[in-house]
Amino acid sequence: MDDALEAEVHGMMTANRETRGQQWNTAEPSGEDQPDVDLAPDSTLAGGVPDGMTERDVEARAELATYLGKEGWPAGAAVLLDKARELGAPETVLDQLGRLPQSAVFDNVQGVWQALQGGTEAHRF
Repeated sequence: MDDALEAEVHGMMTANRETRGQQWNTAEPSGEDQPDVDLAPDSTLAGGVPDGMTERDVEARAELATYLGKEGWPAGAAVLLDKARELGAPETVLDQLGRLPQSAVFDNVQGVWQALQGGTEAHRF
């Protein structure tokens, strides 16, 4: 029975999100008088933090990625700043993008993050 239950929740635990296709099959939220269920109750980050980065690095890079999107790469600093403004990015993100070198062209969010001197994952060999 333990193996069956483990198989049932494996996808949800790996993805850190709901993976069931039918709404009737999703887990119910905590009741009004019960504490919230959280994978990291003392933290806002679900999952681990890669070596070479802090929890704040992970959160800041994710916020940056939210306002840069997946399309339109490679892109220069001015294009990225305009895109972030269009998507309603907060001032913190706009300030970060304003510090980018104007002559540089970035292939992806990770390139932008590295140019901003954010922490990066240590490579595993």
